[in-house]
Amino acid sequence: MPEPRRVAVLGAGIGGAHVAGLLELPDRFAVHVVCDRDTARAAPLAEQAGCPVVADIEAVLTDPAVDVVDICLPPHLHLPVCLAALDAGKRVICEKPLTGSLAGADRIAERAADTGLQVFPVFQYRYGPGAAQLRALIEAGLAGRPLAGALETHWNRQASYYDVDWRGTWAGEQGGAILGHAIHIHDWLTMAMGPVASVAAEVDTRVNAVEVEDCAALAIRMASGALVTSSVTLGAADDTSRLRLCFEGFTAESGSVPYAPADGAWRFTARAPFEQAEIDRVLAGVPLQRSGFAGYFDAVADALDGRPGREVTLRDGRRSLEFVTAVYASARSGRREALPTGADHPLYAGLRP
Repeated sequence: MPEPRRVAVLGAGIGGAHVAGLLELPDRFAVHVVCDRDTARAAPLAEQAGCPVVADIEAVLTDPAVDVVDICLPPHLHLPVCLAALDAGKRVICEKPLTGSLAGADRIAERAADTGLQVFPVFQYRYGPGAAQLRALIEAGLAGRPLAGALETHWNRQASYYDVDWRGTWAGEQGGAILGHAIHIHDWLTMAMGPVASVAAEVDTRVNAVEVEDCAALAIRMASGALVTSSVTLGAADDTSRLRLCFEGFTAESGSVPYAPADGAWRFTARAPFEQAEIDRVLAGVPLQRSGFAGYFDAVADALDGRPGREVTLRDGRRSLEFVTAVYASARSGRREALPTGADHPLYAGLRP
């Protein structure tokens, strides 16, 4: 078995959840250092991981002991730090969004190809019992064609959420609820139902006085022909993430766990002529799977060990940005926007109005 890979976690905000996930896998990863310019904020996290704190990213990138750089920084820093880490010979894990434009995603892909190093965007929602059960039913041939679906990202973000200076701004956050919040559930949709063909979008800023959108209503057509709606708001009374996906063979319905829709109680209800007993038989044989960040990092470790297949890829990260780009383009033009999106798209270089 290979030695645990030494990880530098950059950023002590969401980085705290990353450290917790990494610590569940001591045979696969070791948290080597936590880097944050606010060393006092990072100190308890480093103590939990049993590692030092540094304030200088350059010190991390020049440390030969670091195998993997885990970027948990504000979105506007993802692109330059990702490129710098690749140039320093490090493999990269990068929080969502991978960057703020398709042009940036393509620059990262080119640099990764040039260096021969891997970059893993973060979509930890993919990992957990519900996702494993749905995949098992699809692989068993019990789904049939995807028909329709409904998604909800209904969260509560008060004005105090935006006290962090980069949030709610195009310069810092690079986008609003579509880029920073609902990006997870839309990645889940494509994982379950395949690629998106087109989207018609309405977005608005209705909850807080910020630059970016905090509400959206999307009408999505999948390449398979399935029709899906997605409702997004940061003005709900509580935090709820929910999916209801209808296939020829069954309807899959998640619970309402806000940040881990693959967890919680999923229901898979057979649709005639498919038999509930056959669905239940497949579900009974699905092995337990790590959830959230631990599941995500476990899949990354498999890929690094030469056993790819479960990890989030750069292609997945670009695909998520392609969808975000189409949403903003549709909302601004008032027309349905087709995918895929290339370098000739008006928003290829950036999403800012």
